[in-house]
Amino acid sequence: MIHLFSEAMLTAFVLAALASAMPLLLAAIGETVGEQSGVLNLGVEGLLLVGGYFGFVATLLTGNFWLGFLVGALAGAALSVIMLVLSVLLGLNQIVVGLGITLAGTGLTSVLYDFSYGDSKPRLGLADPWRIPFLSDLPVLGESLFSQPGIFAVSLLLFALIWVWITRTTGGLRLRAAGQMPAALDAAGGNVTLTRALAVLCGGALAGLGGAYLALISAGTFTPGMTHGLGFLAIVVAMLGRGRLPWVLLISLVYGLLVALGTVLQLTTVTIPNDVISMLPFVVVMVVLTLFPRSSALPPALATLYVRGAR
Repeated sequence: MIHLFSEAMLTAFVLAALASAMPLLLAAIGETVGEQSGVLNLGVEGLLLVGGYFGFVATLLTGNFWLGFLVGALAGAALSVIMLVLSVLLGLNQIVVGLGITLAGTGLTSVLYDFSYGDSKPRLGLADPWRIPFLSDLPVLGESLFSQPGIFAVSLLLFALIWVWITRTTGGLRLRAAGQMPAALDAAGGNVTLTRALAVLCGGALAGLGGAYLALISAGTFTPGMTHGLGFLAIVVAMLGRGRLPWVLLISLVYGLLVALGTVLQLTTVTIPNDVISMLPFVVVMVVLTLFPRSSALPPALATLYVRGAR
């Protein structure tokens, strides 16, 4: 078992864990922002796929990974406009609209990919080096981890900024009020509709960024349906986090570690069926939901239309 703890194996384990955790983290942060405002978006799966596809195409055509991430985030925000218009502005059922977004994102990306790249199935080369002083020189991890684009560092920075914004700023207070007591926010002079609209766009952009991370960094390519339920898992993670982003980060990292464990075990002499390894993260989530059902408390006004002056 000594080879299991070799430098190469440790590097593969950490990189696989981060590659699995970061897309989930970004999507779960976006869903957390939306849920705290009172909007339940079940279309995260479709947002991830749209962000992944358009980010992949932009990078493939230009060779610029940064542009790919930007396009992926914009694509996620653009698709989330459906939720903004139909649910936030027109008051249609958020669950139905969210499922529609998932179906639309899945179908759209599959059709576009098969039409444009179905025969060639292109892959991306390695990203341009992006080094952080001192950290890039760390043994084992520095060269592999920080030779990727700075999107890893940007993702952690986004996590920190959004955490501070939600918990320490007036804007974050308004966001939480829109999901907790929208009437109180309205009475205080806030705009519930605008708050929720901006939250939906922010959540869509983060989910699109997560999809771009999945395609550009984790997989190095795009394949139709490549998320395999990751968007729905992000919704569960957001619910378990209860608006507390450190918990969202912790759960995402645990998920990444479980996925990486399965990847590493496949490189050893340990014989575990692939199906068991694939199911392990989802089984753990189900166990957590069973043991801590009250921990998934949601904002009282979640998925509820607010009409000014209505009782």
